[in-house]
Formats: sequence, C-alpha cells, structure tokens
Amino acid sequence: MQSFLTALADPVRRAALRIVWDGGEHCVCELMERLDATQSRMSRHMKTLKLAGIITDRRDAQWVKYRRNPDLAPERVAVIDAVLTAESLEERNAA
Repeated sequence: MQSFLTALADPVRRAALRIVWDGGEHCVCELMERLDATQSRMSRHMKTLKLAGIITDRRDAQWVKYRRNPDLAPERVAVIDAVLTAESLEERNAA
C-alpha cells in the first residue's frame, strides 16, 4: 500500500484532492483541464492517491471518474482536511 503521507506530498496530487474532496465524482478529463496536466501524468498521480486508499475510481466508457474514498478512516480525513486548509490559507496570505 502506497504511503498515505507520501501521496499527500506532491502539489499536483493535493490540487487534485482539492477538486475531488467536494464529495462529487470527477472525470480524469476534468482534472486534466483544471490542472493543466496530460492524461498520463494525471492518471499516474491519481493511481498514487488510489493506492494510498484516499480515492476510489470507476470506469465510465473511455474515461475514469474519481471520488474521495467514503471508507477512509476519520483520522485520515482530518489530516487531509487540515493539509488542504493550511495550503489554502498559505496561498491566500501569499496573494
């Protein structure tokens, strides 16, 4: 199993998490567009998050759709919430 903290270490993965953390389901094509990433790069990042148990996926025709893992332990959800909140505050303060 991919390390939970290692999965959170990359800024592109955190940006993707910020998108899927809303509880909805998001197509890889949406993530590619919003994060200006290629399909292979985005898929590689999402695979890391999936192996860490943070997100789940399902195939829908040619695309894969991602969402946060509903079975993720509450303490891990709290860590992700804290990381994403801290990063947002840091970005606001830098602006």
